[in-house]
Amino acid sequence: MKRAWWVVGYLMVMWFVISFVTNIIGPLMPEIIKDFGLSLALAGFLPFAFFVAYGVASIPAGMLVERIGAKRTMALALALNLCGAAAFAAFPSYLMVTAGLFVIGVGMAMLQVVINPMMRTAGGEEHFAFFSVMGQLVFGLASFVSPLAFSALMTRAAKAPGEALFSLAPRAMPWVSFYWLFAALFLAALVLTLLMRIPEVELKEDERAGGWATHRELLSQPMVWLFFLGIAAYVATEQSLANWMSQFLATYHHVSPLGEGAAVVGRFWGLMAVGCAVGLVLLKLFDSRKVLCGATLLAMGALLVTLYGERETAILGFAMMGFFLSVMFSIVFSLALNSVPRHHGAFSGILCSGILGGALGPLAVGALGDQVGLRSAMLLILGTLAYLFFIGVWARPLIANATLGKAEQRPVPAEEMA
Repeated sequence: MKRAWWVVGYLMVMWFVISFVTNIIGPLMPEIIKDFGLSLALAGFLPFAFFVAYGVASIPAGMLVERIGAKRTMALALALNLCGAAAFAAFPSYLMVTAGLFVIGVGMAMLQVVINPMMRTAGGEEHFAFFSVMGQLVFGLASFVSPLAFSALMTRAAKAPGEALFSLAPRAMPWVSFYWLFAALFLAALVLTLLMRIPEVELKEDERAGGWATHRELLSQPMVWLFFLGIAAYVATEQSLANWMSQFLATYHHVSPLGEGAAVVGRFWGLMAVGCAVGLVLLKLFDSRKVLCGATLLAMGALLVTLYGERETAILGFAMMGFFLSVMFSIVFSLALNSVPRHHGAFSGILCSGILGGALGPLAVGALGDQVGLRSAMLLILGTLAYLFFIGVWARPLIANATLGKAEQRPVPAEEMA
């Protein structure tokens, strides 16, 4: 299809919605631990419930797009998100919150399965890394706003607990009101999706999700598994930091989760947005693999300084981790899709399944943290970062990212397959 820039714009709005909701779990974690009396391991099951849905739903979602189309799939996903947020807000018990997060996770998985191949087609294969990082920029901006909105809401709840919004939540848990706001956000996004004349993007044969035979073909290739693990490693890294940094600062540096703790999480996502802006420039100057290797090395060094530094060093370090992580997901995803000549839709579903790393990472850190302490447990993140560096070393994409002065792409060898 012709380049559809307004479709790209619509997809950026969807990225904002996904991010605004997804990354509030971190600032909420200390409050949920306190109000439900949870251990670190039980608290780790909350992001686990959300992100394990990606492993369950991503591949079937890719097939669903083939059957009912992109617009209907996106509408169904937003409807599931609406139901999950409403259930979370209406019945705020540990089990219902866990179930609600799982339902929201299923909806988010469906959205991402639609968005990524649609972005590649609407914006152009050679610009996919660029637009993916731009999506991360929007993602980071929304994640920056989300904790600030949470902090403002909690401040307002303390001053005016009788307001209509807070009356819908238990008086002892005003943070539950946030999920009524999320339900309203999902409803607005659903109405927008239904009212907009979103054309069905004409996917090429290699963009289609395919059936089980296609997935078996892909899953027989070691490279597919290596990139799948790369996505899992990145999301495990990102969510382990996002979900535990506020608790870490409260435990070791006595930082208030509702005040400075939430602000640190916001700065983490804010600097991720800044890093994406810098990354857009770097990807026009350098091969994406070199950018990935450099970012992972800087992140590993920053993590050690953050975990063992003083209070102010830790506060600054967690924020800087967002800057260094900013381009990693987009580069790994684009390297993966640009490393196969066909079946990009099916491969996208497999890669999105790797987002279940966001379930395993925080859970592993929480479970280990109960045994050895949160600081030592967060050293697990060094391992996931090392794997991302490994991807930057061995990846051999068929289509490299377009840089200034590059005249042509490397042709696809005939013997390579999806």
